[in-house]
Amino acid sequence: MSEHLKIKLSIADRVYPLTIKPQQEEGLRKAAKEIEVMIKKFEQSYAVRDKQDVLAMCALQFASKAIQQDLDGSGESSEALEQLKNLELLVKSQLS
Repeated sequence: MSEHLKIKLSIADRVYPLTIKPQQEEGLRKAAKEIEVMIKKFEQSYAVRDKQDVLAMCALQFASKAIQQDLDGSGESSEALEQLKNLELLVKSQLS
């Protein structure tokens, strides 16, 4: 059986406990940090207070970036897709 790590990620003032493979940790932590930066940017630029709205705007930003990279033929689309999947899980848990 493969080894798993238990980590906690904080996104949009909520803590998400996750059980992950060790090789996923760096990517998840970077994604969470990028989401937090984007949240602050949207809150400052658009005076948005509802976290659900901000998370939806972040999801749109990540999705458009992933799709544009795919359209441009960039080799980084698999990494962006992985981040988008992680973001989707976090948004779904926020909406639950």
